[in-house]
Amino acid sequence: MRAPLVAVAALLAGCATHGGGYLKGDGPGGPPPVDLDRVADAKPRVEPLNPGANTPYTALGRKYVPYTSLKPYRARGVATWYGRKFQGKRTASGERYDMYAMTAAHTVLPIPSYARVTNLANGRSVVVRINDRGPFHADRLIDLSYAAAYRLGYATAGSANVEVEAILPGKNAALGGMEREGPV
Repeated sequence: MRAPLVAVAALLAGCATHGGGYLKGDGPGGPPPVDLDRVADAKPRVEPLNPGANTPYTALGRKYVPYTSLKPYRARGVATWYGRKFQGKRTASGERYDMYAMTAAHTVLPIPSYARVTNLANGRSVVVRINDRGPFHADRLIDLSYAAAYRLGYATAGSANVEVEAILPGKNAALGGMEREGPV
């Protein structure tokens, strides 16, 4: 129980503070280690949900009740991103954050799960793996990795209006279904 609380506290420090750009010192730093235009979307697969990362929690005075199963979800709102300030730190899933992977933080989508995020201004979309919690400002819907924000065309701006749609096994035919990983 302590690990998820520590992860949420760490996220509060960063996810709560992003605005129209990125925090001073939290940008990509030097040149990225990979060509960000070639970073592949996350490949949806069926994974066991992380019970410790999907329990109710409170952040910045608001109570959140994460989904405990995969179910339809579609919402529009503001996407922000988080960068090198969190690079290598533990996410709510227990994994290390990689700002050059296609991952995201969401307040209630199950961990792990997958979502298609579409930038409403330019039509670009990516598939990300939800492995963290945040953002914790009421006006923000999702925090993406730097690579995902770059691919969506808003890394320099810091935020964009997006649509987020959960990817469900057998339901998102355009994505070719989901692969299975271990017992489900």
